[in-house]
Amino acid sequence: MKFESILLPGIDAERPLVIAGPCSAETEEQVLATAKQLAAVGVKIFRAGVWKPRTKPGGFDGIGSPALEWLRRVKRETGMYVTTEVATEKHVDEALKSGVDLLWIGTRTTVNPFAVQEIADALKGVDIPVLIKNPMSPDIELWVGAIERLYNAGVKQIALVHRGFSSSDMTVYRNLPQWHIPIEMKRRYPSLPMLCDPSHMGGRRDLILKLSQQAMDLNYFGLMIEVHCCPDKAWSDKEQQITPDALKQVLDGLVIRDTVQTTESLAALRDQIDDLDNELLRLLSKRMRVSREIGHYKLEHGMPILQTQRYDHILTDRSSHGERMNMSGDFIKQVLEVIHSESIRQQMVVMEEVKEKEKPKPKKNRPNG
Repeated sequence: MKFESILLPGIDAERPLVIAGPCSAETEEQVLATAKQLAAVGVKIFRAGVWKPRTKPGGFDGIGSPALEWLRRVKRETGMYVTTEVATEKHVDEALKSGVDLLWIGTRTTVNPFAVQEIADALKGVDIPVLIKNPMSPDIELWVGAIERLYNAGVKQIALVHRGFSSSDMTVYRNLPQWHIPIEMKRRYPSLPMLCDPSHMGGRRDLILKLSQQAMDLNYFGLMIEVHCCPDKAWSDKEQQITPDALKQVLDGLVIRDTVQTTESLAALRDQIDDLDNELLRLLSKRMRVSREIGHYKLEHGMPILQTQRYDHILTDRSSHGERMNMSGDFIKQVLEVIHSESIRQQMVVMEEVKEKEKPKPKKNRPNG
């Protein structure tokens, strides 16, 4: 596949390309205020959600088509390019008629081949850059499929946006980075620019700089960051939006490495340790949930909590396995003993909870007469 540059006139190729703006276009005043402040700090591409797909009905699902006129005002009054998310043929048609400069396909749409094909068909013969966010699930082929559908429709200006992957596990991130997936995409499509969306990935303002730096260390081309003039009053995703001034601090704090170094800095290595620790906590939490399920099973089948033979097998097997992975057998035993102790505690809690529920409720005394 031969792709074309997504860079628009007046935007240079220096990293990072920055796309910034609010999660949602809420009011004309909010859109214009945010855009003008972003223009003042040098941002060239303004983003805002016009149509907002919600998990359940009843929430704020975007202003819709009227907000497109606000984006036109942003272009006229700031000179910025504008982009918004599209999920249907109607969205594409209305966005193009309103002069939107870039389109992006959101994670909920990328996961649906029917929706992606509908957008691809609507873009036949249209020369416009399209950004494709990764699907919600860590399915690389769905991401590849979206690229191919757009390319086959004649769309050659394509970029990818890595915004993390949904998980049912409790983690520090709103969406797990799973960096190996975008790295594989970069291997398959080395000419496709990769952008990072640290706002959706972290789900918290305080993670944006760290995630942005990790993306730059992995040679990502740019960043898509949610920025609001008054984040605490945002109508959606306020926890992950920052002010234009905070965005400037993030960008000023980034270290852009132009060459690949043979050794990593201490800060980068510590970032890896932080991520690995978070992954360990996620796995431990998952293990404890399974332990609680085991507790229910033992209670239902009249089994004792402590299964000595099983525990001895675990200690012996895991210790030898750890030694084969260049770790001390004694260290592995100590770790497993602590984990086993917490697992037993979790099972005992389950049994106490069940017993409490099964206690007969005291009967209320009724007055005579």
